[in-house]
Amino acid sequence: MFITTIVRAPGFSFCPRREAFLFLNHTHHCSFSLAISSSQQRKHPSRKKIMATDFSKVTEITEGRAKVILPESVFYNPVQGYNRDLTIAVISEFASQHIEGKQKKINKSICNPTQAADHDVKEGPQNDEIDIKNLEAGKKYENGITIFEGLAASGLRSVRFGLEIPGVKQIIANDFDQNAVQFIEKNIESNELGHLMKAKQGDAAMGMYEHRSIEDRFDVIDLDPYGSPTMFLDASVQAVSEGGLLCVTCTDAPVLCGNAPEKCNANYGSISLRSKFCHEMALRIILHSLDTHANRYGRYIVPLVSLSIDFYFRVFVRVYTGQKQVKHSAVKKAMVFECVGCGSHTLQPMAVALPAKGEGNFKFIPGNGPVVPQLCHHCGHQHRMGGPVWSAPLHDTEFLKKVIERVVCGSHNFATSDRICGMLNVALEELPDVPLFYVLDAVCGVLHCRAPTMKTFRSAILNAGYNVSLSHAAKNSYKTDAPAKLVWDVMRSWVKNNPVNEKRLTPGSVAKAILDQQPETEILFTEHPLANPESREKGLLRWQTNPEPYWGPKAKAKRTINPDLTEKRAANQGKSKKHRVEATIEMDT
Repeated sequence: MFITTIVRAPGFSFCPRREAFLFLNHTHHCSFSLAISSSQQRKHPSRKKIMATDFSKVTEITEGRAKVILPESVFYNPVQGYNRDLTIAVISEFASQHIEGKQKKINKSICNPTQAADHDVKEGPQNDEIDIKNLEAGKKYENGITIFEGLAASGLRSVRFGLEIPGVKQIIANDFDQNAVQFIEKNIESNELGHLMKAKQGDAAMGMYEHRSIEDRFDVIDLDPYGSPTMFLDASVQAVSEGGLLCVTCTDAPVLCGNAPEKCNANYGSISLRSKFCHEMALRIILHSLDTHANRYGRYIVPLVSLSIDFYFRVFVRVYTGQKQVKHSAVKKAMVFECVGCGSHTLQPMAVALPAKGEGNFKFIPGNGPVVPQLCHHCGHQHRMGGPVWSAPLHDTEFLKKVIERVVCGSHNFATSDRICGMLNVALEELPDVPLFYVLDAVCGVLHCRAPTMKTFRSAILNAGYNVSLSHAAKNSYKTDAPAKLVWDVMRSWVKNNPVNEKRLTPGSVAKAILDQQPETEILFTEHPLANPESREKGLLRWQTNPEPYWGPKAKAKRTINPDLTEKRAANQGKSKKHRVEATIEMDT
């Protein structure tokens, strides 16, 4: 990745966490954000007209095969290059599978014209057969995929799509800000993608609503807003083609991770819990919201990849139509009960499918409950409730294998290939039918005991006859189909050889309540052959290392321009501690 600064462009401010910028109209004392919401867009239609863009005052960014220009004051976060690399890998594999599926339907319709009513099959020269194994990036395929990026900003992501994803028919890079569209057009021209890509100025949601008809739908829709994408979800599930791909980013982690459960309920229709498993629960809340939006139109989702990455969440789902499968969505949702004392959690299914007369028929009834007593039978504390969440698998394991294979073969040569392979391998190892996870450090923290090694702990669970895996969402995490009682038996057996300080075992404490109970299962800590997961054994890169200072999420764009926040952050580093020390010195004197 190379950055060349030419001249600073006045009148711009950064919009962090995506390749976006904010243009300031000083005449009207108002701002134009490329991440502006669709509701704000509709309120101020007059704001579309802004001053002409000065292309002599820009910064040049090189990422992947793309070279784009943007105002020098625009915030560019190189860490998000991982997001774009991963997206290109996923869409490339999807394109191959989607085009192959289209061709099979076309061939079937030729052999049996009476069954050619499939809405994805179109007559004409665009149905010429494509050599799937030799698709080329940058070349236009009449029977290829169509991609819509709703919040394109400078167009970096879409330009990379055009240069690096094989099997594309058309890419539409949309943004509400006319100034952004001018930069997108310039970047299309400089990267010679005029035959494949076009810029569009308008409301992202309206742009998708205009493509709701079956023949106009997009094969891929990419939404990467600042904050929550919920205002675009209704349009997106209608505008994506049958079996098409939705790529959605959520950067409102505090809301999804339990800091504002009322806001999470307003945005996503679920109550979030602030707990150790909150990052996976956030993914499941997002999938629940997507599926609920799709169900309203007789459609449903199939998750391909769902990841918690750094400070945001990224999900890739396919959308299908079918009333029969929509009914099964009810059994893929659950409420979450978590003990406020020991942290044990249990899921309560929202519905149950019972076999009925006739092949493939089911009767759906509400889930039975309650699944937990009023007080936790491990420690005697109360439970809190969150959800509903998606309780079905987060990933498609076969699809994950294909994406890993594509990245390993080096056909894309990503700068973040090692981390893509590492994270996807951990996701591949996750137990698919076990929602949520525990963190070993937190479990030991409840008992105030020394923590066993992950290998020792996993061996104990495996030796007891249960399955266990890591979670990609947290270090030192584990997923297991063992009941919570077995896990506490493991810890009780561990504590016998690694005693807890008696001062910690005060009457009424969680630790004393758990350790006062005797283990019911014999626990063996002998090392199990499968105790060390393959991703760990191979030393794959699983979590982000700090690539540069202050690489995380930044504040939302404001009307005033602050060219460099680094000095301010450095000056404020340890400010509270410094004040406490000064106050102590004053008291001593």
